[in-house]
Amino acid sequence: MPGLSKDPFKILVATIISQNTSDRNAIEAFNRLEASIGVSPFKIADADLSSIVEAIKPAGLYSRKAKTIKEVAEVIVKEYGGSLQKILEMPLEKARRTLLRIPGIGYKTADVLLLFCGNKPVIPVDTHIRRVSIRLGLVDEKADYETIRKRLEEIFPRDKFFEAHVSMIMFGRKICKAAKPLCDKCPFKEYCKHHLSMRRKNCS
Repeated sequence: MPGLSKDPFKILVATIISQNTSDRNAIEAFNRLEASIGVSPFKIADADLSSIVEAIKPAGLYSRKAKTIKEVAEVIVKEYGGSLQKILEMPLEKARRTLLRIPGIGYKTADVLLLFCGNKPVIPVDTHIRRVSIRLGLVDEKADYETIRKRLEEIFPRDKFFEAHVSMIMFGRKICKAAKPLCDKCPFKEYCKHHLSMRRKNCS
């Protein structure tokens, strides 16, 4: 989402808002929240829940998301002085465990913060990365988040984790789409389980 720089709290809020919605709706909701309240732990913690709900309505699931955003802000203010920076400066595994103890922060959100704000060697797994990993046969269809993350971190060099994360998302959005993937444009189609199964169907 543009305009976030490397502000950990803004990236955290943007990640929560973006769940199960389009990029366009997520950006609109975030901008409305920034304009009406301001996206900082102290401002969100002090805001009425109803005002957060109203601001992020374009993103859908606004009641649940607003509750999560407010709870996260309150915990960060109360337990961490309104800043995630000290956590992000911890060693990777300790930082990850600490982030995961904060209500509302799951594996993906923690890893996004660690990669983008903490410059830690980790590959966050979103829906696009999961789909691409399964179709290329890198992991089993039933693989969970941690299994996919660890497998990708075995494949890519540690200094290329950021590029791998961004490239796989863009590939999943533009080529390896959930519906009607553009297999004819895919350089990996001969290795893709989905493409090969579709080709066998068409030949039968």
